Amino acid sequence: MSSISIIGTGNMARAIGALAVAGGNTVEVIGRDQAKAADLANALGGGVTTGEFGAVPAGDIVIISVLYANVVPVVDQYGDALAGKVIVDISNPFNSAADGLAIPDDTSIAREVAKVAPASASVVKAFNTIFGAVLAQGRTLDVFIAGDDARAKAAVAQFVESLELRPLDVGGLNMAHWLERTGLVVMGLARHGVGNFDFALSASVPG
Repeated sequence: MSSISIIGTGNMARAIGALAVAGGNTVEVIGRDQAKAADLANALGGGVTTGEFGAVPAGDIVIISVLYANVVPVVDQYGDALAGKVIVDISNPFNSAADGLAIPDDTSIAREVAKVAPASASVVKAFNTIFGAVLAQGRTLDVFIAGDDARAKAAVAQFVESLELRPLDVGGLNMAHWLERTGLVVMGLARHGVGNFDFALSASVPG
């Protein structure tokens, strides 16, 4: 199983953390608010620990589960504390109306993370096309992942499988650009074509 640290204490942190515990992974929760981190760790159970914000995370895989505008600043603040880690960006950079993206068309949050992360760290985009409430239900879901480091993607894929989810590799980190836009499509479907947030995208093979 994997050793993971989750930076953040919101709904996605809770959903991923719960599945991670159920899958037998070692989990650490980190937050700027130590009380909230402790509350989440206690709620998750399973020996989940808490870490000090800004210190070296215990996990080999570090999931950044904060609002998109804070992702790059958090990674930048951690600096060399993330050396050698696999950094997983799960964010969606939606604008205030959630009908467009709030970043330039030629980049992605994951790409910006890679610019400020230590050279020995690897960045993987994952989980951004799944609503937290759906993830929390424990359904069998597809998790699309993108990254340039094959070993980092393999580590994330193994972690995803431990959650009883299916990892699907979409290519290099340049594809994070399109995964973030896919997140926007999912939001549009929830508001219009599907009409609710109780669904997820998946890939099927006719046969």
